[in-house]
Amino acid sequence: EAEAETEVRLLLQEARESIEAARSYRRELEQRLRGLHQARMQIRESATLTRDVLEQHFNDLKGTLKKLLDERLMSLLQEVDVIEQESIKPLDECQKLIEHGVSTADDLLREGESAVNGDVGQQNEKLCSFTKKALHIQLDSLPEVPSLVDVPCLSAQLDDCLLTILKNEIFRHGTVASHPPVQLEEFVEKPGGILVRWCKVDDDFIPQDYRLQYRKGTASHFEDVYVGSETEFMVLHIDPNVDYQFRVCARGDGRQEWSPWSIPQLGRTTLVPHEWTAGLEGYSLSSRRNIALRNDSQSCGVLYSKAPTYVCGQTLTFRQTVGQPDRRDSLGVCVEQQNGSDSLQRDKAVCVSTNGAVFVNGKEMTNQLPAVTSGSTVTFDMEVVQLGPSTNEGGNFKLRVTISSNNREVVFDWVLDQCCVSLYFGCSFSYPGWKVLVF
Repeated sequence: EAEAETEVRLLLQEARESIEAARSYRRELEQRLRGLHQARMQIRESATLTRDVLEQHFNDLKGTLKKLLDERLMSLLQEVDVIEQESIKPLDECQKLIEHGVSTADDLLREGESAVNGDVGQQNEKLCSFTKKALHIQLDSLPEVPSLVDVPCLSAQLDDCLLTILKNEIFRHGTVASHPPVQLEEFVEKPGGILVRWCKVDDDFIPQDYRLQYRKGTASHFEDVYVGSETEFMVLHIDPNVDYQFRVCARGDGRQEWSPWSIPQLGRTTLVPHEWTAGLEGYSLSSRRNIALRNDSQSCGVLYSKAPTYVCGQTLTFRQTVGQPDRRDSLGVCVEQQNGSDSLQRDKAVCVSTNGAVFVNGKEMTNQLPAVTSGSTVTFDMEVVQLGPSTNEGGNFKLRVTISSNNREVVFDWVLDQCCVSLYFGCSFSYPGWKVLVF
């Protein structure tokens, strides 16, 4: 009986496992059906959109081509009118001159016949008058009439090669692509931003420039955010926990037109943006408080972040516009804020001076980075290194720090006496003109 109960329990367990496996199998199949449905919808929607684009484009071409042909026809007809009028005008003038001569000759004939056939008493007088008039008219002077070979004979020269050229160009005009040559590859969350990466998926396509667009949520229009030759771009001013839609296209080498857009994809960041602390005399902030400008105030001190928003495992980036340097200038991170300090070159902080010197807990390292230049970036990357059985014991907490600037980097271990994975960032400049963007 006990064996029977055990066997029943085993069968029940196997049945439950089979049922769960069937449910899991069904969920996977349903998910694949949804994937197939989305793929089918993408094909149909993109095909419909492509048909609409082609029809609209060729209708526009037809309208433009008809307009151009009509304009050319009118120009040629006007040219015919001008030639006709200019050629007929001298012929009309010659005709008037000949008609006037004919009329004069008729009058002279009537007068001569009257003189010859008139009364004998008046004949001498009439004959004398007629003779003088005939001599005065110069009956041997005739107007010149142009020969037909000298008269314009209009014709139209219409070369049929235009149709051949148009036919060849039209048959080569436009292409239909089943896949865009560039696709979005990766979205990397950043504080208040998203690092977007893309890649070329068509081996035969040689890109010259890329064009990245995005739109917020369900906005109707995309807007350009980057045009250039790089294959990644940091999109800033992104609200956290909000979906943004991205798409990318490319322009082939030596071409003017852009390729088809990639499949739009959603990206978002859950990381709140880095912000400087407002209200410190000596620094002016942008509206989003991610840009700090050292102003003309004589006040000197460290400008800290609003909160310890830098988390180990992320990359903290400073991009700056330079002013007059000073050896006490600093860019870096710290465990806590210390009001009254004029530099991050102190305990519980790591920083880089504007001349490239690296300081750890107030001590200058032998390794040095290049001096900060306008438009260059300084990045901090940190990861936790475990030492001993507990990371909360004094001197047992260590961070592996990598600081990069102008294609050079230094790597070192930063030993702390407390567990700390969220850090403040800060900067200090002695002279005005420095501007720092943090992301």
